[in-house]
This record gives sequence, C-alpha cells and structure tokens, in this order.
Amino acid sequence: MAINKIVEARADAVSGVKDGSTVLISGFGAAGVPTDLIHALLDQGARDLTVVSNNAGTGDRGLAALLKEGRVRRIVCSYPRSAGSVAFDELYAAGKIELELVPQGTLSERMRAAGAGIPAFYTPTSVGTQLAEGKEVREIDGREYVLEYALKGDVALVQAEKADRWGNLVYNKSARNFGPVMATAADLTIVEARQIVELGEIDPEIVVTPGVFVDRVFHVPAVAAAA
Repeated sequence: MAINKIVEARADAVSGVKDGSTVLISGFGAAGVPTDLIHALLDQGARDLTVVSNNAGTGDRGLAALLKEGRVRRIVCSYPRSAGSVAFDELYAAGKIELELVPQGTLSERMRAAGAGIPAFYTPTSVGTQLAEGKEVREIDGREYVLEYALKGDVALVQAEKADRWGNLVYNKSARNFGPVMATAADLTIVEARQIVELGEIDPEIVVTPGVFVDRVFHVPAVAAAA
C-alpha cells in the first residue's frame, strides 16, 4: 500500500489529541506558526494542555485564542510577554496559567535532545540566575553548568513550506525556526504545509525534516494561511 500522510479534513489532522497532552507549537513571532492547526485543535476540544512554544501568542488568533479559551494549563516558552500578548498577561495575572520560562537556546536544545534520545545535558546558560534555582549545577573544567532535561511532546504542530505525501518537509527561511526539532521530539507530528508537491519534486539533498518524523500533513495554501 502506498504511503500517503496527507489528510483532507482539518478535523482529521488533530484527531485523537488527548486532554492533558504536551503540545509543541512551532513559530518565532508570526513566522512559521501553524495557525490553522491550532484552530483545529481549538475546535477539537482538547484541554488541560501543556504548550511548548517560543512565545505566548499575540492578538486573538492561534495560540492566543487557545489560551483565551482556557485550554492551556501550563506554557513552556522563552518570551511570554510581547506586543499583543494580552491573553497570556491576563491569565497569568489571575493565576490561571502556569509558566516555565526557558532560555531560547536551551528550549531548542531540550527538544533536540528528546528527539536524539538524550535524557539530559549540561549548559552554562542560566548559571547564577533564578532560572537555575533548584537545578543541579556541576563544575566542569573550572566552569559551572546547569543540568537541563530533554523536553518531549505528545504532539507537535508544525508549519512547513512544502511537503510530499511521504511527509518530507522543507521550510521557508526563518519560518523554519523550531519546526525541525519539534518534529523529532513528539510522538505525533502534524504538519500544516503551504504547498503539497509530488514525490521527487523535493531534492533529497534539501529535505530538512525526513518523512519518518511526520505522521500527518494538512494542506493550508499560503493565501488561506495569511487570511
């Protein structure tokens, strides 16, 4: 039977996401955010989620909408406050959401480690700050390092520029951001692709995320994604 990971219905793309799941969501500011998949998850109804993302959403769409509807119990991110992050600010001030603040490089490396089967690693980032409180600190070659644990997801929602039916992916410049590491770090990786191409149209030498890391692909044309 031919491999075909493309799903035709938005609801099918996020089918089976359970309450209490840890959901990795790609994006850096507005670049590479799988907004359509986030709204599909909103319609699907999963709640009590832990969301891992670079920032905590802006405006009233995408992650901000998921937060506003009370679906997220905890967020792990690097930039919880940014222009337009009203939903998070209100929830956090009211004590209705938990926050784990993680330096951006550490956030990416924790997910990369999960995908590579590395349970933990030492990093000099955050040594001597509040972010290191309660964590193991070890001196190596005269320098102190903080122990950080791998960050695994039950689900990853990722935006890609192109995908084929096997799930091979390429990204558009900075919209690539956390997509590749998130795809490897989750049990279920769901992709919002701006273009679907035939097998062989993506040069194997430029594939960033091989299809082995992708479970479902949903087509969201660029015009629809921008709307």
